[in-house]
Amino acid sequence: MFDIITIGSATFDIFVQSEDEQIVTVRTPELKREFLAFEYGEKIDINKVDYELGGGGSNTAVNFANLGFKTAVIVKIGKDVNSNLILNNFKKCNVSTDLIKTSQSQKTGFSVILATFDGDRTVLAHRGANTEITEADIPYNVIKEAKWLYIAPLSGNSNQVLDPITDFAEKHGVSMAYNVGSTSIKLGLERMRKVIETAEVLIMNRSEASKITNEYDINKMLTILHNAEAKVVVITDGKDGAYAYDGKIVYKIDTFPSNVVSTLGAGDAFASTFVGTIAKYGYDIERAMKYASVNSACVVQHFGAQEEFRTFDQIEEMLLHHPGYTVEKYTI
Repeated sequence: MFDIITIGSATFDIFVQSEDEQIVTVRTPELKREFLAFEYGEKIDINKVDYELGGGGSNTAVNFANLGFKTAVIVKIGKDVNSNLILNNFKKCNVSTDLIKTSQSQKTGFSVILATFDGDRTVLAHRGANTEITEADIPYNVIKEAKWLYIAPLSGNSNQVLDPITDFAEKHGVSMAYNVGSTSIKLGLERMRKVIETAEVLIMNRSEASKITNEYDINKMLTILHNAEAKVVVITDGKDGAYAYDGKIVYKIDTFPSNVVSTLGAGDAFASTFVGTIAKYGYDIERAMKYASVNSACVVQHFGAQEEFRTFDQIEEMLLHHPGYTVEKYTI
């Protein structure tokens, strides 16, 4: 029996950084957008390159295992050299590979991450086999025995397993956390209501929350999403921290101090550490917010979404050195 099973994507990632990059800002009266730019037609030198493994299902599984949970992962990979790297990494990190499926037609997911000088990133993603998870790939007999099911963003056609897997988790008393992805956001709030009301923990970033609620005010977003009956709603807000709401109290936390190199994987680290803390300590949301922020801050100091995860003991040790790091609480 597993403590936590994650389902989502697994990718092979190449991080590149160039000193020739520029960030171009375009403004209209209603909108501000920023573009990563390189001179057209030129050969651009890369001054930094790194190879890492990523994907929401993969990142969160590795983090859960590092936190001490008996963990399995449901992802779909191709029959290529990158798939071997992913499998070997899971084994090294004590994540069970028994539930992983192989596509006969698609390659393993692959991304090129263009890292910028300000610590942000632009991602060129080939979803590959990540879009091919079907209901036939879901090991319901194993999920039935798990304590938690963590659903990371599902790509393309894989999103079609969301409803049946959610219904199954509810029917068999498996606690579920759901990190909403862009494919689900496009379905809209009413279409997602059944999934949301099943989730013990619902997680998304501020941009996603705004799109699904048609609101810009954070408190209105939290209220609308909690009224859809998720037990706890978590909204991450990048460099401005994160919010959680249990229907009574809003918990607001700033980012934990860190030197940001790449923000890729920060959301996965925050979400999975939050859920892991709830799974271990119960619904101590204040503790979960602190632990999640610390682990996320450790990840962003390096290229790679699976670098520098901390254990619960290590997180607590770091917090002892920052006694002033607190959670703001208020009602709405």
